[in-house]
Amino acid sequence: MRVQTREAAGDDVRARLDPGLAAAEVRREGGEFRVGAPDLPGTDGLRAAAAHAARSLRPTGGAIAWTAANADEVRAIVEGTAYGAYDPGLYKQRYEERPELTLVLDAPAELHELARRQETIVRHLDATRDLANRPPNDLTPDALGQHAHGLTREHLTVETHGRDWIVAHGMGGLAGVASGSAQDPRLIVMRHDPPEARGDVTLGLVGKAVTFDSGGTSLKKALRMQDMKGDMSGGAAVIEATAAIAELELPLRVLTVVAATENVQGGGAFKPGDILRISNGKTIEIINTDAEGRLILADALHYARSHGATHIADFATLTGAMVRALGDLYAGWFCNDEAFAAAIERASERSGDLAWRFPLHPRYRRYIDSDFADMKNSSDLGEGSPILAAELLREFAGDGPWAHFDLAPAYIQRRRPDYALDQGGTGYGVRLIVELAEELVSC
Repeated sequence: MRVQTREAAGDDVRARLDPGLAAAEVRREGGEFRVGAPDLPGTDGLRAAAAHAARSLRPTGGAIAWTAANADEVRAIVEGTAYGAYDPGLYKQRYEERPELTLVLDAPAELHELARRQETIVRHLDATRDLANRPPNDLTPDALGQHAHGLTREHLTVETHGRDWIVAHGMGGLAGVASGSAQDPRLIVMRHDPPEARGDVTLGLVGKAVTFDSGGTSLKKALRMQDMKGDMSGGAAVIEATAAIAELELPLRVLTVVAATENVQGGGAFKPGDILRISNGKTIEIINTDAEGRLILADALHYARSHGATHIADFATLTGAMVRALGDLYAGWFCNDEAFAAAIERASERSGDLAWRFPLHPRYRRYIDSDFADMKNSSDLGEGSPILAAELLREFAGDGPWAHFDLAPAYIQRRRPDYALDQGGTGYGVRLIVELAEELVSC
């Protein structure tokens, strides 16, 4: 999708809202599209209408024009158009020949810079969706690292580390999860260090990137296991959001750490009953090998904090219980610092990435007590599993503000009609992270 401001546009097709039409209906009348306005709060109706209008042009391409009067409308139209224009069929024949859609935005001149900003963000959002939708035989941990290297630019550096380095640095969580796979794991480290960075804040972004998760020895059910290629959506979101922050030249230091591996069976795979030592020295008894995300995040969190992150937010498709609790719309999140939490609340509201805060309470810590190690990675009680995972992660987040996002809506198993989202990756988190970076710049 390309975005043009009105002055750059030629002939176009204009989309108009029509409250008399059904929410999902889009019809063409001469040179205009009539789009029904869904009964959604705020600008969500406009975002959804833009998505449906764009989806109707996906087979043919062309130009579609909207009139926007304020910043909220610009955000909604650009984002909605990107959602509707996105095609998940990356591996279909002639995918590269698909027709292009151009968004022509008729808006006051002072909003043109915002439109270009949102175009940058949704380009990285689309790239996040592409990563989540790539099959695991293509998007290996090494391939994800190579993708991150391709995003290098001025003031944004990338380095990747393989199995030997991971083992040598005592990252027993990441090394243990990776032990059953022939694919080399990767620790991907990105640094955005602009010379004009303000204050002493360094935002640490930590991402889970399990490029395929069979559950390991604690095997998952076969039904929908193919969707486990999307278990790297948190890692994809922080990689692309970091690239967006760098491209937008935000004056904020960012340290991004992504733990990438497969979790599969193999002769050397870790097992229930094993005890793994994380890089901060704490040990974890393995109860369930399918609770692997918190193990690799533990090493990544410790790395981020010990290498200078003052504020940390981790993003992970971590627990099925969060999906059951919130469905495919909200992410659940936890935070240990009220000022950081307030910034996250503002960023979530402004970005449109909906998030619901869950409690952290020290009494939950007893659920992960182990007789054999400092803690265990799962409880057989089946109670409060997203909270227990957060309590484990808190053990490795170090001193300072930290938030954990459990990404229920990052990879969906059915179409979401509101934004014309196909099944697969949604790009959740990219918008929120960029807005959070803006919040920290302004603090």
